[in-house]
Amino acid sequence: MISCPDMVWPCVMELEVTREALTAMRAASAAAHPQEACGLLLGTGRRIIEVRETRNIHPAPATHFEIDPQALIDAYRAARSGAGAQVLGYFHSHPTGDPAPSATDSAMAAHDGRVWAIIAGGTAGGDVRFWQDDIAGFAALPFTIIES
Repeated sequence: MISCPDMVWPCVMELEVTREALTAMRAASAAAHPQEACGLLLGTGRRIIEVRETRNIHPAPATHFEIDPQALIDAYRAARSGAGAQVLGYFHSHPTGDPAPSATDSAMAAHDGRVWAIIAGGTAGGDVRFWQDDIAGFAALPFTIIES
């Protein structure tokens, strides 16, 4: 989770995202199309170094996503034991929509400060945007692409 100094909202902190993580999210989106892809954003601090694609277990995967709970539990356990990176947030695709939180995303969000990446379209070159989900809603996060 990314926290804001002095809990000021909106908190706009620039993320660093590896090129490999962006490529993996786009590939997952293309492979899942026309359904929504989803997974975990892993890293430390404000740096996303890895994504872990998970099964979308939602009963209507063409228009919704739900991350496989076991994958989430496993990632948190690995982070807690020191064997894995921290869970910074989640990613999912909008196969026919924009890379912005939908009304459904807003309604289902935990408002826990996690980062959300949303990939538009179903191509390997889909636009990716990052958002922070907090008590006041979603705020766009700027990001820089880095090499791993």
